[in-house]
Amino acid sequence: MEFESIEKIHQGKFITRYDIHYKTVSGKSKTYEMISRNPDITGLKDMLEKKPHAVVMIMHDCTGQKLLLCKEYRMAVGESIYNFPAGLIDPGESYEEAAARELREETGLSLMRIDEVWKPSYSAVGFSNERNVVVLGVAGGEIRPSDSELEEIQAEWFDKKQIREILKDERLSARTQTYCALWSRQ
Repeated sequence: MEFESIEKIHQGKFITRYDIHYKTVSGKSKTYEMISRNPDITGLKDMLEKKPHAVVMIMHDCTGQKLLLCKEYRMAVGESIYNFPAGLIDPGESYEEAAARELREETGLSLMRIDEVWKPSYSAVGFSNERNVVVLGVAGGEIRPSDSELEEIQAEWFDKKQIREILKDERLSARTQTYCALWSRQ
């Protein structure tokens, strides 16, 4: 594919919809729809921005025997799904600061430590250029409801047996499902 141009189609409050115009290897024109957190994309360089937009927290308890999941009502799919705590990185905020803030806001827990940070990856590569940093670590404290009236989030610790039951019976995001499947079989 050869990038030709990009045009803004709609500016929303949080995301912007674009049409990207490509030329295929056989010379045919192709238009691809994309959404982005960046409202000012004018070319390929802007599409390829390297700065992550969000942080995802994969948190274990202090024993390493339990994994934190959030069951959250997701409006785009019209139902509650299991996911890891996650959220946007605010302007001027580091991913470490965002991880601690989002974890506290969504679960009431404190970020005790970060053990590993994964290279930024795409959250929905089929239709968005949004990039996430995944942090693995340890959380502690008391679970509390989300401090936002606009989010319906229920956080809970699960052991490996419980995770395997969730994998059989519940809906999960793809990244959560993948990690849970691997972790619960160790």
